[in-house]
Amino acid sequence: MIPLFRTCLIIAVLCVAGFAQARQMGDVEKGAVVFNQCKSCHQIGEGAKNSVGPQLNGIFGRPAGSEPGASYSKSMLRAGDDGLIWTEKTLDAYIENPRALVSKTRMSFRGIADKSKRRDLLAYLRSFSDDPANIPEAEPTATATDHELDPTILAIQGDPEYGEYLASECTTCHQSDGSNAGIPGIIGWPVDDFVVAMHAYKRELRPHPVMQMMAGRLSDEEIASIAAYFKDLD
Repeated sequence: MIPLFRTCLIIAVLCVAGFAQARQMGDVEKGAVVFNQCKSCHQIGEGAKNSVGPQLNGIFGRPAGSEPGASYSKSMLRAGDDGLIWTEKTLDAYIENPRALVSKTRMSFRGIADKSKRRDLLAYLRSFSDDPANIPEAEPTATATDHELDPTILAIQGDPEYGEYLASECTTCHQSDGSNAGIPGIIGWPVDDFVVAMHAYKRELRPHPVMQMMAGRLSDEEIASIAAYFKDLD
């Protein structure tokens, strides 16, 4: 039998640890203020309905593009079909830069660069999902890892000729004329968008397993070169 004082000590330690984790994950009240940036398109809380964007109750653990009655872009529906699930990690990446995960999302929001504001917003959103007390110990609300792309990677000047050589694998699936026949076209993408998207696959933020494998085999310079080639391809 565990002595009473030892039991109390264990409970106290667990409570302190849980409180510290909750603080680390963000401030719900501050997150409510940050959510003001989202209110023009999204509703949350009691009576929330789909508006310009889907209602956000229960967003954690929800497959992308799956809220009944909501209007989604083809890109968002495709992301859901590929297996994108809204977790602490993927939501953090999406809120920072929506196009990092869904290239042609309808969401015109530019993103939130401030990591602390994103943490607060996610804590607020999480409070409307199931079992918020269980986080951040397990999915779908596990603590995010740092996913920010090093600016030096975006600054790499790719060689379009080398990119043309590397792109032969890309055009086995993507159409070189830019058409979109079940697979998104990538002709004329801005270089930064292309590089961000490829590194999102490389870090397994975007869920498509084939693209994760392809991106994982490419160096930063090779990704920049492919981006440079497709940007100016007619």
